[in-house]
Amino acid sequence: MTHFDSLLSDVRACTLCEKHLPDGARPVLQIHPDACILIAGQAPGRKVHESGIPFDDASGDRLRKWLGVNRETFYSPEQIAILPMGFCYPGTGKSGDLPPRPECEPAWRKQLLQQLPNLELSIVLGQYAQDYHFGKSRSSLTELVRSWRTHWPEQVPLPHPSPRNNLWLKKNPWFETELLPPLRKLVSSIIAR
Repeated sequence: MTHFDSLLSDVRACTLCEKHLPDGARPVLQIHPDACILIAGQAPGRKVHESGIPFDDASGDRLRKWLGVNRETFYSPEQIAILPMGFCYPGTGKSGDLPPRPECEPAWRKQLLQQLPNLELSIVLGQYAQDYHFGKSRSSLTELVRSWRTHWPEQVPLPHPSPRNNLWLKKNPWFETELLPPLRKLVSSIIAR
């Protein structure tokens, strides 16, 4: 068994935060050392927890549309790694899902990112992943996403593709017209290599 296989097996068997999880531990991620694109997200939702497939919900449908990829490409770990900040469904709070559990990041994140030597693009979704990848000094999601050219082409901050963000998308039409076309072109060129 390779180091990568052993690490992935350990992550999939992780129960570090199980006592805090309403539905128990079920780490959901997708990774392979050949992946050139990373999707860094928040944490699985209830539907993803049940299926065990990352972004197997309305957020995933929207994200695939944003990236211009089909399900087959999206779920090819040799092309796209999917590493949320928390690997297990954290439960629901007053205004949606709870934040990702903090145990995953120090236990696994750095080790897993080191397994991606071919990484060309990181797509960073939502506040928790953006705080990790860009630092907490930014003032708002809108400002960070608006500054996407600053981080291009290695990192691209996006709002979370959740239907909960429909209002943000309506208020920021530039996102679909200015950011998504070059992002689709970049993703396509990386996958074609």
